[in-house]
Amino acid sequence: MAIQTHRGVNWRELFRQPGFPFFFTGMFISLFGTGMSFAGVTWYVLRETNSTVQVSLVTVLVMLPGLVVPFIGGVLIDRLDRRYLAITLDLARGAVVLGTAAIAWWGTLHVWQVDVMVFLLGVGFAIYWSTTHALLQEVVPRAGLVGGNAAVLVAIQGGMMTAGAVVGFVYDHWGIGAILTVDGATYVVSALCLWGLRSGYHAPHAHAEVEEPAAEEAAMGEEVEVLVPPVLLDSAEAQAPPSVLADIREGLRYLRSQPEVLSLGLTYSCMMAGVVSGNVVLVALAQDVLNAGARGFGFLESGWAVGAIAGGLATGWLTRRRPFLVLVAALGTLAIGHVAFPYARWLAVAVGMNVVFGACRALGGVLTQSSIMSTVPRRLMGRTQSAFAVISTLMQVAMSFTLGWLAQHIGLALAFGVLGVLYGGAAVAALRARALSHAARGAAANG
Repeated sequence: MAIQTHRGVNWRELFRQPGFPFFFTGMFISLFGTGMSFAGVTWYVLRETNSTVQVSLVTVLVMLPGLVVPFIGGVLIDRLDRRYLAITLDLARGAVVLGTAAIAWWGTLHVWQVDVMVFLLGVGFAIYWSTTHALLQEVVPRAGLVGGNAAVLVAIQGGMMTAGAVVGFVYDHWGIGAILTVDGATYVVSALCLWGLRSGYHAPHAHAEVEEPAAEEAAMGEEVEVLVPPVLLDSAEAQAPPSVLADIREGLRYLRSQPEVLSLGLTYSCMMAGVVSGNVVLVALAQDVLNAGARGFGFLESGWAVGAIAGGLATGWLTRRRPFLVLVAALGTLAIGHVAFPYARWLAVAVGMNVVFGACRALGGVLTQSSIMSTVPRRLMGRTQSAFAVISTLMQVAMSFTLGWLAQHIGLALAFGVLGVLYGGAAVAALRARALSHAARGAAANG
């Protein structure tokens, strides 16, 4: 497992990488629409049903396909050109959202129709997220992975922040139909950006697993501290498997042979589960504690995005010396901060806390994803990311139902306390990854 330290991210050199500006722009536009849609749908369901359990059901429906789809999706990602796959998923999701928007404009949109939409989006999302992570590994050289992940996180959170700034205004003036129309259009624009990323067909198995030259690392302005060298599969395993099941088994064998990667993947999965399921209680905090309405919820979402952008931009500077300490500190802040979150009685205080949480999530996400990408062979990245997606989805489903039920039947304080425990679990997984890494280094030195 590789933890990277930096003298700073060379943003100019990063954006000179062929195709990366298209990738960055596509992610920004896509997540702007997704941010508007997620916040709008969440608020629409709460308004229509006045039930946090129903809100949690929407969250679960968008995640439920992630329990099954990634097993096949991971194989597709590692067999097909990832750019073409991502374009297809964008266009398919755009058609679903625009169809639902048409119902909202010219008919009566029911909650069950929203449920069907988010379920279909969940099918696409279960493959798309892992696809984009694997595609980023192809677009950015290994020496620039931290900068690439930080830039993409800035694009994602920048899109979410912009969406959060306008979603309340759009919802209050034009309703859910306008929000869904914008979201559907952004999927189409994102597909066009991915089309311009590069030309030709690039099969994942064609990528050679070679070390990046030192000159390239210097050009990116980074230096690498390798705790455990990446372990590649032998030549027999590197041959293309004859079946889908063989592909899946190969991916599982790789994870069993790499406990450090698995532990770091658990860290990332816990963070993702906390981010997604946390929206179930965040909307209740905006309505019941802060009395801030849809616009207050938008401000909370925007605060998170501002913090995430700041954290992404500051990653290179903050992780120059002790990246692991920064990771654990960020996870600890998320755990303790969410326990205290329901006691923030003023919107300004809650938004400020969410700024800090967004920054911590950004630091944790960039460090874990960059370490995974620098270790896992490119041809196995789709299956590795999909395996983590399944783990994350299991946690998200369980947490979303749990948080929604606790918030409605017992209280928000307990719900946020359970969310804090989940982030604490991410810190424990990171500590285990560190211990396994040190053990592996010691065994290599003695052997």
